[in-house]
Amino acid sequence: QVQFVETGGGLVQPGGSLRLSCTASGFTFRSAVMSWYRQTPGKERELVADISNLGSIITYANSVKGRFTISRDNAKNTVYLQMNSLKPEDTAVYYCGAYSGSYSYSRRPDYWGQGTQVTVSS
Repeated sequence: QVQFVETGGGLVQPGGSLRLSCTASGFTFRSAVMSWYRQTPGKERELVADISNLGSIITYANSVKGRFTISRDNAKNTVYLQMNSLKPEDTAVYYCGAYSGSYSYSRRPDYWGQGTQVTVSS
């Protein structure tokens, strides 16, 4: 079955950095579009960044452009999210997601990780 192991969340001060990792199994990782979403209480889950299967297409939310970097290692079945210059408004549960097939700007994941908490606070 599809499984994700998400690591790297935690508490960080404003201006700090964190790197999230998501290692997936149960599907053909190198054929999947991978993404990171985030959600805060009472709000919809929103796209942070996604990356096509070979990394040629990457999309970022405007709120994280220039601060966050998504990348993937198909040999390790892992997608990363490097988060720099973190702000309190980045506080959320971050979810790894995946779908197989061609990249689509409007498509949401078919599979989701369990989420990892990121808290930015002094």
